[in-house]
Amino acid sequence: MGSDLKDARLRRGLPASLIAERAGISRPTMVKVEQGDPGVSLGIYAAVLQALGLLEGLAEIADVKNDPRGSEAALDRLPKRAVLPGRKRKPKGSDAKHDDPLPEGST
Repeated sequence: MGSDLKDARLRRGLPASLIAERAGISRPTMVKVEQGDPGVSLGIYAAVLQALGLLEGLAEIADVKNDPRGSEAALDRLPKRAVLPGRKRKPKGSDAKHDDPLPEGST
C-alpha cells in the first residue's frame, strides 16, 4: 500500500513534504507510510489518502460488494425461520393444554 501511495503522490507531481503537511504528519512519518511500515496506524494512512484525494477508496475496502467470502458466511448464519419479537416459542414436546393460561373466569 505504501508504494501505491507514493506512486499516487508522484503521479500528482506533489512533494512528500506537502502531503505530510496536509495530512498533519511529519516528513519522517510520511517516509514510513510510503515504505509500508506496519507500525504506522490506519488513521495516518487515512489522513494521507485524504491529502491525496483518495479517501473514498478506503470505504470500499470492506464494502460488502468486495467481500464475497464475508457475504457467503453471513448468508450461512441467517436463521432458517423468523420469529416475531416478544413471542415465546414452546419447547418441543410440551403439552399445549398445560402451557396455556386458565380460561377467562376460571380461578
